[in-house]
Amino acid sequence: MHRFGHHLIVGISGTTLNDEDKRILSALKPIGIIFYAKNFRYGIHYEDWLQVFQELIKQIRQYTERESMFMTIDHEGGTVHRPYLPITRFPHAFLLQSRAREVAASAALELKSLGINVSWAPVADIFSNPNNPIIGSRAFGATPESAAAGAREYFLGLREAGIIGCAKHFPGHGDTSTDSHLELPTLNLTLDELRSRELIPFKALIAEQVPMIMTAHILFPKIDADVPATLSQLILTGILREELGFEGVIVSDDLDMKAVSDMYSRSGTVAQTFKAGCDLFIVSRNLPSSSLERTLAITQDFVDSLNNGSLDERIVEAARMRIDSLLAIAPQYSVSSLDKDTLLRHAELAIACSFKNL
Repeated sequence: MHRFGHHLIVGISGTTLNDEDKRILSALKPIGIIFYAKNFRYGIHYEDWLQVFQELIKQIRQYTERESMFMTIDHEGGTVHRPYLPITRFPHAFLLQSRAREVAASAALELKSLGINVSWAPVADIFSNPNNPIIGSRAFGATPESAAAGAREYFLGLREAGIIGCAKHFPGHGDTSTDSHLELPTLNLTLDELRSRELIPFKALIAEQVPMIMTAHILFPKIDADVPATLSQLILTGILREELGFEGVIVSDDLDMKAVSDMYSRSGTVAQTFKAGCDLFIVSRNLPSSSLERTLAITQDFVDSLNNGSLDERIVEAARMRIDSLLAIAPQYSVSSLDKDTLLRHAELAIACSFKNL
């Protein structure tokens, strides 16, 4: 089962490991962790919650028996922010404008102090639909060009400061009117329409050698009427790999999101996702249903697909090689406290970005 762990990023239950966490970490040995607010102690002093978090990371490494891991977090700014003060809550992407690179570098410094090496950012979607309930101002711009420019600068800021960035959500989530956390959105865009809009920010990031791209749980019936992008070979292999030339790691958005969660209770879905082009799978374990049983069932689907021949070993090996290449250059940071002067500078930068646009 731990073979699937090399393609798995999981969430954990809280600020310490419970029995289910320990079983998943020791049995599957996931290659990475995704942290949420629930993994940081609230209501205690910075040095104290930092020490608790440091112990949590130590436990994770102990149970996975991995020295090198992807320690990951959604850290876009605005509403998408997990750690508590004094970690700086920068404004959402749409307000960053010309300071995106500077903000990204500052955010990266703070993430490194938490032992984190992957930020699920930048958003490469476009703020093209004012009624979008989930992207909106998380995007850097309302046009393909402004979204591309901001996302590019933010990614470069992360990379220069030593954090792995990830462009999301391919092939574009900006024009949806529903939330994929709650249901499966549908976008009736043609491939030519995608090329003239949604794909432009992703092309800009691929040109800068962004190492990871995250999929969108969205159905594009005019391109692939059968499955959402996460499961679509036409979209992930045909467009992202072959047309755009992306050679890095393709990672699924969270498989616990309602848009796709039922699909991953059916056998063969993991194999279909691998064959579509995905290398890495996120399972947040945030569903109210048994996260232990669900995570093990997804893993068993992978094992069964290999055993019955419906999943080609060569596809899994190619995915593993892409992951290994990235893991080999992923810095492994130790948890450490930030000094007051640095935090003050970052707070001033956050305020400057907010007020400049009022």
